Amino acid sequence: MTDIGRIAVVLKGYPRLSETFIAQELLGLERLGLDLMLYSMRHPTDEHVHQVHKEIRAPVSYLPEYLTDEPMRVLKAWRKVRRLPGYKAAFRTFLSDLRRDLTRNRVRRWGQAMVLAAELPPDVRHLHAHFIHTPASVTFYASVMTGLAWTCSAHAKDIWTSTSEDLAGKLSSAQWVVTCTKAGFDRLKSLARPQAQVHLSYHGLDLSRFGPPESKVGTLGNDGKSEPVRLVTVCRAVEKKGLDLLIDALALLPEDLNWHWTHIGAGELVTRLKERAEERGVADRLTWRGPLPQSAVLEQYRSSDLFVLPCRIARDGDRDGLPNVIVEAQSQGLACVSTTVAGVPELVSDGINGLLVPPEDPEALAQALQNMITDPKRRAELGNRGQEIVRRDFDMCTSVGFLNDLFRATLRSGKAGGAS
Repeated sequence: MTDIGRIAVVLKGYPRLSETFIAQELLGLERLGLDLMLYSMRHPTDEHVHQVHKEIRAPVSYLPEYLTDEPMRVLKAWRKVRRLPGYKAAFRTFLSDLRRDLTRNRVRRWGQAMVLAAELPPDVRHLHAHFIHTPASVTFYASVMTGLAWTCSAHAKDIWTSTSEDLAGKLSSAQWVVTCTKAGFDRLKSLARPQAQVHLSYHGLDLSRFGPPESKVGTLGNDGKSEPVRLVTVCRAVEKKGLDLLIDALALLPEDLNWHWTHIGAGELVTRLKERAEERGVADRLTWRGPLPQSAVLEQYRSSDLFVLPCRIARDGDRDGLPNVIVEAQSQGLACVSTTVAGVPELVSDGINGLLVPPEDPEALAQALQNMITDPKRRAELGNRGQEIVRRDFDMCTSVGFLNDLFRATLRSGKAGGAS
């Protein structure tokens, strides 16, 4: 245990294959000497885990995913926390939130917060939430009950699908909030009081795991004789990733182009996307590999020629920040084709290390793909430039070091405290 006390980190789910960036950050903070405890609001559902998850030493405790699953645990927690000095204030805050958000989800967050506050060991001196929507609600309520200060890492969906009122309230309560894109930073900063601390820090990549690949020469792949140009996408199959648009774009490519697309990831839309591929006549050129551990994802990057991710803004406002998979792909010398949505242009510059097209435009996407498929020299040039940018500007050591400094400054300032 460090001399500055333990940090309890609240996560929506752990471990998750789609949140490698969080796992890398947790491991990096541990290696810098911070003592962490992890509290997950959901149990894991992925069949695999990444190697990085196996290296994290912090113990994991699972809060009741549904209050009815563990009613005695929730009751025991209530009996304990109702005696805390901050309980009445926390309950008033919860009731105010419930009036705005009369849902079972809100009640569940209150119950999880009571369990968190009741079960925190005495050496925990600070609370931190990953994501500023539901994990931050649980952490905020527990903070008020216990008197412990709290901070937050905000990412993408949590910023763009939360109400302005909800975000403003959390920004005024947290010691500081850090986010990973300029677009997200600008939204949070516009809602925060002048004295609130909002920081921008891009997620870095563990370059020791993503070492330089062999030089990518590329193949022409448009005459029906050479090896196909290998396209890859790594993402959850959800609306904001734009995979339906990608399938439409692939169907628009000239028939004599030789290409093959591979998707890695799970998601609620996989079945519908496979049906769409059949309808568009491209199913025989697609491979759906499902969720894979990081080592297998890395192998796929290295055996591919082009990365594509046509991000869009979903109907509920959800959107990506800067997808970590683009950083990963660029580290392996892959040119990227994506869109101008959210934080993507903060790494990918059109014509410099990839091609960017407007969202919701399968024709423009098809043209960009055709340009890349038929021009291996340009693919190599853009991929090499992307690799240089990532290795210069997206080293995890920088982002984790920044967070480590923030945590240590908070813990040593006396603003963090012991549980009541």
